[in-house]
Amino acid sequence: MNYTVNGHNVFLIVIVCFLSSIIFVQMMKKVAIFLHVLDVPNDKRKIHKKPMPLLGGLGIFFAFLLGYMLFAPKDNLMLSILISSFLIMLLGLFDDMTKSETPMPNKYKIIIQIIVACIVVFYGGLELTKASMFGLTIKFGIFSKPLSIFIIVACINAINLIDGLDGLCAGISSIYFLTIAIIGFALNKFGGLDIIISLMMLGCTLGYLVHNFPPAKIYQGDAGSTFCGLMIAVVFLLGFKTATLTSLIIPTLLLAIPIMDTLFAIIRRKLKGQKIDHADKEHLHHQLLKKFSKRSTLLVIYVINLLFSITSIFYALGHKIEVIICYIILMFIVLYLILKTDIIFERSKNK
Repeated sequence: MNYTVNGHNVFLIVIVCFLSSIIFVQMMKKVAIFLHVLDVPNDKRKIHKKPMPLLGGLGIFFAFLLGYMLFAPKDNLMLSILISSFLIMLLGLFDDMTKSETPMPNKYKIIIQIIVACIVVFYGGLELTKASMFGLTIKFGIFSKPLSIFIIVACINAINLIDGLDGLCAGISSIYFLTIAIIGFALNKFGGLDIIISLMMLGCTLGYLVHNFPPAKIYQGDAGSTFCGLMIAVVFLLGFKTATLTSLIIPTLLLAIPIMDTLFAIIRRKLKGQKIDHADKEHLHHQLLKKFSKRSTLLVIYVINLLFSITSIFYALGHKIEVIICYIILMFIVLYLILKTDIIFERSKNK
């Protein structure tokens, strides 16, 4: 079998990015402590009990840049991805370094995120023009660019939203990138940019996870979580461009946890008369922490995500009817478990 992408061995890509991420994140930990860029547990939403270094995301980004220099093609599309990545990192770093004093208003963050998305869509030419679902092909026409921008901004915020537990964001991201790479290999479409970026990001996020798995020694901050969200969105759109993905079912399966957590957060806050961007401590991982330890909570979410991931792989391989049945069963199981928590409604404490 051919284990090369763009002339490079797939395992070499992952290993180089993995090792460099471990090293860069360790360096950023020392820099964060020296510069006092720390996540201080100064409100009731924080799970950790002591100040934590916050520049892990910068370590992930540096490892990604090394991967780009060694393995990625040098074209306008990749350049647009790098520019947008650099901007989203600057936004995240600014927020991480100032949030304890003067946090940036969310409306300004969204504006910058839209600019980042526009760079990828208009300069890079990356957009979702058509997709299939349940046997129907949908062509988006004039809505393809606005839809693509929405997908990028939504992914950035959904992944940022779930980054509230040691190892959660990096673990879910790693599962996503690994699954896309497996699908590309299974379909013999191992030369696309989506697969190259997935392999690089897999190594980068796993390297960071070495430092972030409970008990965490460093956090990636908004810079890291928004960067991971951006790259997930980019791989999502690239998958349709390179025909690694064709159906909207696959990314929906892969991102089931962040999608559901985001939707429940919106519903919960609307029902309480709060703003959508109101921060709280009622996300899925918070609910599970009421019943399990940090590691057990993390592993439960990993297992659920892996089940959706395996389902998406079988769907890509053509087992559509069986997979749709499994997907519906999985959704009902997850929804049942979630509705047994306080994630949307506060249940009576006497029950």
